[in-house]
Amino acid sequence: MPIYEYICKKCGNTFELIRFASDSDSDIECPKCGSEKVKRAVSLPAGSQKSCEGCSSSGSSCAT
Repeated sequence: MPIYEYICKKCGNTFELIRFASDSDSDIECPKCGSEKVKRAVSLPAGSQKSCEGCSSSGSSCAT
Protein backbone atom coordinates (compact mmCIF):
# COMPACT_ATOMS: atom_id res chain seq x y z
CA MET A 1 0.00 0.00 0.00
CA PRO A 2 1.32 3.46 -0.84
CA ILE A 3 1.93 6.18 1.72
CA TYR A 4 0.10 9.41 0.94
CA GLU A 5 0.89 12.83 2.35
CA TYR A 6 -1.97 15.09 3.43
CA ILE A 7 -2.18 18.77 4.39
CA CYS A 8 -4.82 20.10 6.76
CA LYS A 9 -6.52 23.17 5.31
CA LYS A 10 -7.43 24.43 8.79
CA CYS A 11 -4.15 24.24 10.75
CA GLY A 12 -1.57 23.52 8.03
CA ASN A 13 -0.42 20.25 9.63
CA THR A 14 1.24 17.81 7.21
CA PHE A 15 0.84 14.10 7.91
CA GLU A 16 1.15 10.74 6.16
CA LEU A 17 -1.25 7.81 5.92
CA ILE A 18 -0.95 4.37 4.37
CA ARG A 19 -3.94 4.02 2.03
CA PHE A 20 -5.08 2.04 -0.98
CA ALA A 21 -5.09 4.22 -4.10
CA SER A 22 -8.80 3.49 -4.49
CA ASP A 23 -9.67 4.65 -0.92
CA SER A 24 -11.75 7.79 -0.61
CA ASP A 25 -10.19 10.77 1.18
CA SER A 26 -13.56 11.82 2.63
CA ASP A 27 -13.07 9.94 5.93
CA ILE A 28 -9.66 11.41 6.81
CA GLU A 29 -9.21 13.89 9.62
CA CYS A 30 -6.19 15.82 10.80
CA PRO A 31 -4.50 14.11 13.77
CA LYS A 32 -3.55 17.52 15.20
CA CYS A 33 -6.83 19.50 15.13
CA GLY A 34 -9.44 16.91 14.07
CA SER A 35 -10.56 18.84 11.00
CA GLU A 36 -11.89 16.84 8.06
CA LYS A 37 -10.77 19.58 5.66
CA VAL A 38 -7.63 17.89 4.35
CA LYS A 39 -6.22 17.49 0.88
CA ARG A 40 -3.85 14.94 -0.57
CA ALA A 41 -0.50 16.54 -1.33
CA VAL A 42 1.56 15.79 -4.39
CA SER A 43 4.83 14.28 -3.26
CA LEU A 44 7.78 12.63 -4.94
CA PRO A 45 8.21 8.86 -4.72
CA ALA A 46 10.89 7.65 -2.31
CA GLY A 47 14.35 7.64 -3.86
CA SER A 48 13.45 10.03 -6.66
CA GLN A 49 15.47 12.94 -5.28
CA LYS A 50 19.16 12.85 -6.01
CA SER A 51 21.51 14.33 -3.47
CA CYS A 52 25.19 14.28 -2.73
CA GLU A 53 27.57 15.73 -0.18
CA GLY A 54 28.59 18.65 -2.41
CA CYS A 55 25.07 19.80 -3.33
CA SER A 56 23.39 22.93 -2.09
CA SER A 57 19.70 22.86 -1.20
CA SER A 58 18.85 24.13 -4.69
CA GLY A 59 21.12 21.59 -6.34
CA SER A 60 22.86 24.33 -8.33
CA SER A 61 26.35 23.57 -7.04
CA CYS A 62 26.27 19.78 -7.39
CA ALA A 63 29.76 18.40 -7.93
CA THR A 64 28.64 15.10 -9.46
